[in-house]
Amino acid sequence: MTLTANWSYPTAIKFGAGRIAELPQACAQAGITNPLLVTDRGLAEMAITRDTLDLMQAAGLGRAVFAEVDANPTEVNLAAGIETYRAGGHDGVVAFGGGSGLDLGKMVAFMAGQTRPLWDFEDVGDWWMRADSAAIAPIVAVPTTAGTGSEVGRASVITNSETHVKKIIFHPRVLPSVVICDPELTVGMPQAITVGTGLDAFAHCVEAYASPHFHPMSQGIALEGMRLVKEYLPRAHEDGTDLEARAQMMAAALMGATAFQKGLGAIHAISHPIGAVYNTHHGTTNAVCMPAVLEMNASAIAEKFAGVAAYLGIEGGFDGFRHFVQEFNDRLGVPRRLADMGVGDDRIDELTAMALQDPSCGGNPVELTEENVAALLRACI
Repeated sequence: MTLTANWSYPTAIKFGAGRIAELPQACAQAGITNPLLVTDRGLAEMAITRDTLDLMQAAGLGRAVFAEVDANPTEVNLAAGIETYRAGGHDGVVAFGGGSGLDLGKMVAFMAGQTRPLWDFEDVGDWWMRADSAAIAPIVAVPTTAGTGSEVGRASVITNSETHVKKIIFHPRVLPSVVICDPELTVGMPQAITVGTGLDAFAHCVEAYASPHFHPMSQGIALEGMRLVKEYLPRAHEDGTDLEARAQMMAAALMGATAFQKGLGAIHAISHPIGAVYNTHHGTTNAVCMPAVLEMNASAIAEKFAGVAAYLGIEGGFDGFRHFVQEFNDRLGVPRRLADMGVGDDRIDELTAMALQDPSCGGNPVELTEENVAALLRACI
């Protein structure tokens, strides 16, 4: 199978090894002549970033970069990014990196031309209509991990630095104009990041499939996304230079983020506040919480996930799927408890309150209450 293609769903995607070379054409396609590359601190000095900046410079696009981005980006990071964007007279953003760089880059393009504060555009009702759509700058997204799928998302997750609450900021035009998915950019990912981001994609697919909302297209995408992660994440973990595995995981990440338009659930509802308070890795946190969430939701999803197990070649129906998830985590070196990631049980009431405010609650197949969320947190910690 040739793992190179041009896709137009859910946006224009240039997929395949070596396609970062097409970044200048992607910028032209998006109408960008003076881009600001936004990435995170960890990537700023890496060879893939320097090479990308060299590519931009050689094409006459300059080599402007903003990298003051935290692992869980905040409105403070965003303000600094907007200042850099405006000072450089930029007309678009190249969002480059994992979830943090992609999310922050998208928000710089979104907010640089707005006059209202960021939190006015939280994903609540029709708040996105408060934005001046004409003032949103074009975005080219270049993922360097295979997990969040933010490159095909219409929202970003930004942590309020004062309240430590993660907020989802949504607007349809935050969807990047062009995406370059080049698996060669992910070859240097450390094993722990490969696993954490890959299991984030898996969590997106699992929760989208479990969601009770009606969206057959997302349902099908989520199912195949789970199969790709099951088959290819172990290969990417064992051999980071396996380009087929890297490419298939990039596809799974795209699929997870496309599928969760159907909804997320308790995994993300509790993972968001834990990440905001304890600064844990998002995908790894999801993975630790998944077995307990599956058990809590069993009464509502057992029959549905018996079908998933059959498709994935897992024996034992829903129970077999649950056991597979824990064994998969163990095989990939994921901690069994949040306590192993520095999460304590002294803030359960605070985390419970934050989780119940998270928009992901609305997609959980079992109603989330103060009682069952607190019990879930105790089970995970």
